[in-house]
Amino acid sequence: MAEKLTDYRFKTDICIRFADMDAAGHVNNAKYLTYFEEARFSYWSKVIGWNMKEVGMVVGRSEINYLKPLTVDDKIVCYVRVIRIGNSSFDVMHVLVKTTDKGEEICTTCKTVCISYDYATNKSIPIPAEGRKKMIEYDEPRLILNTN
Repeated sequence: MAEKLTDYRFKTDICIRFADMDAAGHVNNAKYLTYFEEARFSYWSKVIGWNMKEVGMVVGRSEINYLKPLTVDDKIVCYVRVIRIGNSSFDVMHVLVKTTDKGEEICTTCKTVCISYDYATNKSIPIPAEGRKKMIEYDEPRLILNTN
């Protein structure tokens, strides 16, 4: 999938730690999920104002495309946007880029299905109306579907 960074309004810095490295000196593949989680949480708190104490969130699925390796010296950011909204779930697209003297280089992409969740009943619940509205207003409304 060819992602265009101009389609994204939100981005956040990600810090690569020495502990993220594998034996070959690259970021271990499992660490990318943590980077995407940090970016989603930043998006939810800064853009949407999602209150995790009131309405939970679980990940239903993540698909990662590893395009270029990352090392501890790379400066990276993660772009985030919602690309689909259903009744209780929505899809979040992430693009991890490293900043070079030539600009930004896409290294990894990820699509995550997020589910609005009630931990007390252990069931999915409808996305809160205010959160839905903010996601639609902030991210490309023409790409949002209203089905699950």
